[in-house]
Amino acid sequence: MPFLSLGLLPTFAQAASALGYVEPTPIQVQSIPVILTGADVLGSAQTGSGKTVAFALPLLQRLQSLPTENRHQYGRAVRSLIVVPTRELAAQVGDVVRSLSQALTPPPKVVVATGGVSINPQMMALRGGADVLVATPGRLLDLAGQNAVQLATVRLLVLDEADRLLDLGFADELAKVLTLLPPRRQSLFFSATFPEGVRELATRMLRDPVHVTVEATELHEPEIAQRAIAVDANQRTQLLRHLIKDQGWKRVLVFVATKYTAELVAEKLYKAKVFATAFHGDLSQGARKQVLAEFKDEQWEVVITTDLASRGIDIAKLPVVVNYDLPRSAVDYVHRIGRTGRAGESGLAVSFVSADTEAHFHLIEKRQGLSLPLEHIAGFEPTEVATPIVAQAAPDNGGIKGKRPSKKDKLRAAAALAKPT
Repeated sequence: MPFLSLGLLPTFAQAASALGYVEPTPIQVQSIPVILTGADVLGSAQTGSGKTVAFALPLLQRLQSLPTENRHQYGRAVRSLIVVPTRELAAQVGDVVRSLSQALTPPPKVVVATGGVSINPQMMALRGGADVLVATPGRLLDLAGQNAVQLATVRLLVLDEADRLLDLGFADELAKVLTLLPPRRQSLFFSATFPEGVRELATRMLRDPVHVTVEATELHEPEIAQRAIAVDANQRTQLLRHLIKDQGWKRVLVFVATKYTAELVAEKLYKAKVFATAFHGDLSQGARKQVLAEFKDEQWEVVITTDLASRGIDIAKLPVVVNYDLPRSAVDYVHRIGRTGRAGESGLAVSFVSADTEAHFHLIEKRQGLSLPLEHIAGFEPTEVATPIVAQAAPDNGGIKGKRPSKKDKLRAAAALAKPT
């Protein structure tokens, strides 16, 4: 099926082809025609399925048909807003939007605004407004607080990795952003995963949304081999080093639970003559960009990262992902292993399972419909036993929820105020 059959103008169909899309992916086939009608969309598809292009192409075409007077009337007016959870994803989405709009005359003004760098160049870039603003929530609020951006003119809103933006970590910031937007707008929420509670919340924030869900099929399912290896917690670094050498892994993305662990494991591997480095939120934006660029250029064998790199990071032909520490949830597991096996490539995802984390791993298996045998590697056979769980007395308040509203309560309230009419 050609892109032209989806209702796209020839310019945009050609732009998609220039990015290497021979034909539209399932999420693009189902989303693009709906978005072009002006409807709200709640879109879900596996990682690496082309979701960014699925909302970027129709967004750009819709902008061409919308009036432009607001941008000239208000010096800092923004016509469309794409909100993302991380700086890396913001840069990646910005690059895609710019690439798709290169052939337009005049090209739309695209601005990327994230934390970790000086706000002044971003304020300068927003003088005269923007056709497309890609931003993280915190920096967006900083810009709005300094009157550097006018959000009351936004006609199209996109939440990319919407489930994370709607979850507790970003709920307060997103609630504040929503109150700055006009009630009449088109809203597009996209993610690889939508846990049931988050899906219900997202649906209430949209206006009669069209649900577009593309399940992984045998034809389009990523070719990711998954393994689980039983190992004592204090032997994981040695096992990781052994597997890198024994299996001949050339590039490995390793997920850990904390920034401290990322630094510690990277240091130990580097001392063992494995070219490894850490990647986490405490690094400056410049350092983060450099690590990713060097990793993509195969200058690093191993990058040890927190969940910062579990979403939106696209590293072509990344062969191996390792869960050094298990993710907190089955949803995070999906996003982590989705960094490999992208764009038709095959990949390998390995999880280290200690005695204390085995029960949690089985829960992840259950929720993902998996059944992986726990492998034992010679020389690394586990000897630990699980730490007994000590029951704790119930709190004196009987577990009654207090009167203080939760972050999701606040988000619901903000959504009600900003809900399209």
